[in-house]
Amino acid sequence: MRIAISLPAQTLELFDARGRLTASYPVSTAKNGAGEQRGSFCTPRGKHLIRAKVGAGATANTVFVGRRPTGELWTPELAAAQPERDWILTRILWLSGREPGKNRLGEVDTMRRYIYIHGSPDSAPMGVPESHGCIRMRNADIIDLFDRVPPYTPVEISG
Repeated sequence: MRIAISLPAQTLELFDARGRLTASYPVSTAKNGAGEQRGSFCTPRGKHLIRAKVGAGATANTVFVGRRPTGELWTPELAAAQPERDWILTRILWLSGREPGKNRLGEVDTMRRYIYIHGSPDSAPMGVPESHGCIRMRNADIIDLFDRVPPYTPVEISG
């Protein structure tokens, strides 16, 4: 099993062990484009893996901060009251780079940059880059993906 994320297409594709496409989802990656540098707010490219899965069994729209549920559920009213928040919802797949000097270690370490595949408000646009570096998905899609992939699933981000 492996995941391929295309920055130009704004898609995430899931392939089975035989290389057959089993699912495709629209995503939203970084508004600042591709890049690996800490503090760039860019989506890192290259070979990664799912280092940790967070949020199993959480209710859709559960709000996470620091990979911990806050006790809040996202609503349009909550969003209107706190428009500056970057919403991390429902499930988190925490990525770790596999290429030292490119996306692992030092100032380019994907995991230390806290780059996730995560849920976002269903009103957030998909198919256009608008994130702070993470890969955003619709809540139903991240639940589906989360339930299909084990930890250490390879993830290739191209673009």
